[in-house]
Amino acid sequence: MAAFLSFLWPGLGQWYVGRPRTAALFALPVLGIGALLVAQLMGGPGQLAAMLITPSSAQTILILIVLLGAWRLLAIADSMSGGGTGRALRRPASLATLGILGLLVIASHGAVGYTAWAFYDASSRMFVGETSPDATPPASLVPGRTASPEEEYFASPIATPETAQSRINILVTGIDSAETRTTALTDTLLIASVDPTTGGVALISFPRDISSFPLYDGRTFEGKINSFMTWARTHPKEFPDGPLTSLVKEMGFLLGAPIHYYAAIDLAGFRRMINLVDGVTIDNPRAINDPRYDWLDGQRGFSLSAGEHHLDGRTALAYVRSRQGLGDSDFARARRQQQVLLALRTKLTGADMIARLPSLLDAAGDTVRTNFPSERVGEMIDLAREIDTEAVTQVVLGPSKYAFHPPNSQTGGIYTLRLKMDRLAELSVRIFGEDSRYASGEPAE
Repeated sequence: MAAFLSFLWPGLGQWYVGRPRTAALFALPVLGIGALLVAQLMGGPGQLAAMLITPSSAQTILILIVLLGAWRLLAIADSMSGGGTGRALRRPASLATLGILGLLVIASHGAVGYTAWAFYDASSRMFVGETSPDATPPASLVPGRTASPEEEYFASPIATPETAQSRINILVTGIDSAETRTTALTDTLLIASVDPTTGGVALISFPRDISSFPLYDGRTFEGKINSFMTWARTHPKEFPDGPLTSLVKEMGFLLGAPIHYYAAIDLAGFRRMINLVDGVTIDNPRAINDPRYDWLDGQRGFSLSAGEHHLDGRTALAYVRSRQGLGDSDFARARRQQQVLLALRTKLTGADMIARLPSLLDAAGDTVRTNFPSERVGEMIDLAREIDTEAVTQVVLGPSKYAFHPPNSQTGGIYTLRLKMDRLAELSVRIFGEDSRYASGEPAE
């Protein structure tokens, strides 16, 4: 009985056999850990997730789980020996009991430890922006060296929010790096702006065909915006900050508000995450019939009727990539990307996702790279649970309101878009207010 009680809570077995001091010795450390856990739970799921998603905290928790397991095993063995020489432990029945209880402790702590390890492993892969001052700089910033895809994800924030209540602007890029492609395409350029005070959210998509736009250094970039990172990568003298940092600076310049952080999402991992949450439900506003859509597995053609659909990962990826159907466009695709991201957010914040955390975290670790501060993740999780999807401001900077297609005689027959900078300036002031550079009367070039 004493061993079983100490299995339930270290120290109970010692108290049962009349050893109160030893009972207190075993019980108090566990009580301290329990009090800390209760405090985190009272702060809401966001606070607990924030503690787990921070790499250093997750590592500390993993160590505590191992030490607590060892402490429980020691308490069980001590309660069986009665504090004596351990002669009782040599009895076959006692050894069998100790073995069974020990296996249960190891199994339970192994399961909890695996979840903690999943948080640590995923967060270590996702949060790539926090580097030490003496760390080796990315190759993109070293003359004569070319950055690897992983090194390009290291981009320091151009600006950080002034206070914890200030609006946060995040550049979300979709990286299509399928095995059948020779280059990684940044065909999704979306800015998510979150106001922690009001809970307001704005999603602003830049179509990939935007070209001939002003640069933050006074020049004009004649190519398409989805090729800007590649150009910056191959012209390091013109863009010494590196491709990703240059893209972040440029998007903030065009929008008129500083981009604080970025999140790069690999589309293959995006498909996996949707499968792990058993798909997402969307309402397709109009029928899609794209005979040229490439599934990248030898098949071509994608169609989807108008109305509500529950999409698996493969179909959801087609839904956000297709753009060549009759009456379809890159602008419709951008709206669908925003729609699916909001649908995925709804699924991820559901209580039934707790049991799938390890696999979801592993997928997230393969899918997302960001320099967003991990210590603010909990705040964003709590905010995401409260967001009314219908109240999210969704904007695509397409024609005819925010962009126009110049005559073919000027583009050589290539389909491109030019931003209406005056309209973009009006949008910037409407969303960001005095924080917009256009609010001070700065010209929209």
